[in-house]
Amino acid sequence: MSFSLRLVSMLFCALLVVLLGAGHARAEGAATTTVRKANTTLMELLRRNAAPGSPEEKDLAQEVTNKLSTFLDVEELGRRALKDHWAKLTDEQKREFTKLLREVIEASYVRALRSRLDYDVAYLAETTNASGVKVGTEVRSVKSGRKQTLSIDYVLHESGNAWRVFDLITDGVGLVENYRSQFNKIIAKEGFSGLLARMRKKKLDNN
Repeated sequence: MSFSLRLVSMLFCALLVVLLGAGHARAEGAATTTVRKANTTLMELLRRNAAPGSPEEKDLAQEVTNKLSTFLDVEELGRRALKDHWAKLTDEQKREFTKLLREVIEASYVRALRSRLDYDVAYLAETTNASGVKVGTEVRSVKSGRKQTLSIDYVLHESGNAWRVFDLITDGVGLVENYRSQFNKIIAKEGFSGLLARMRKKKLDNN
């Protein structure tokens, strides 16, 4: 699936915040605690060194995706991204779409395992709006001797007894919004079957 470079970059940076983030909270609520705990768990996993392509790396990658499946609500993300079409889909179409979307996103998590970028993440505030609870963060890094700052907000909702992320907003641009725009364009030209075909190809390209 031909995702834009901006989308891939936004997702990659946001996932690295989860994978590599650390910082001190100014306003610690339940949602912020959830993000912080995910950071801690994933940092512990990242400290386990595994040779690229080894069985140990595959086991590590699987453990990361298992942990993150409880943190990132891919079904809710996909449902919101397909809000103009979701009600028209069959249960089978919804299941396949969600499965493919999860695999595409998890492939980004696995690739991020091999990155060792150094980020300093500050947790800024936790706010509530109509969409859910937003945990604001600021990512500070140095690249080629230049300081860089990136704003990343995690939008969570309460699912069962847990807080789960369904959107990532990077410098004002949301992952749900970006996916929705791309999905709508593809569906308008190729139908929903065309979208699934592109996602299947994207999955194969990631393998």
